[in-house]
Amino acid sequence: MSIETILNYKNIAVVGISDNPGRPSHMIASFLEAHGYNIIPVNPNLKEWRGKKCYPDLLSIPEKVDIVNIFRRSEAVPPIVDEAIAIKARAVWMQEGIVNEEAAEKARRAGLEVVMDKCIKIEYNRLKR
Repeated sequence: MSIETILNYKNIAVVGISDNPGRPSHMIASFLEAHGYNIIPVNPNLKEWRGKKCYPDLLSIPEKVDIVNIFRRSEAVPPIVDEAIAIKARAVWMQEGIVNEEAAEKARRAGLEVVMDKCIKIEYNRLKR
């Protein structure tokens, strides 16, 4: 499956989202929301993000998640992938600089699409403009 196909999915759980407008996770989630995506904020330290309820983990989200967009260190990725598999997400997207081959392979074996070390905003601008 292609990145372009993944970008057609609409429900994006942003793991590690920040309420600081200067942080990449905040800027990219805001961009995606402005372009029609449903952002589901995930951060155990936040109650809400831009007026939306923030969830402590993927397992707490009551709606369908298509893409799990990860803004966490590479070594923090495996349990996030386990949760993505458990909630039957369609894809795991590790942002630029985030690579975890073992977690990626586990996700692929479970039937999820995987993107690593790429910025979803850059790919959107490259493919959807």
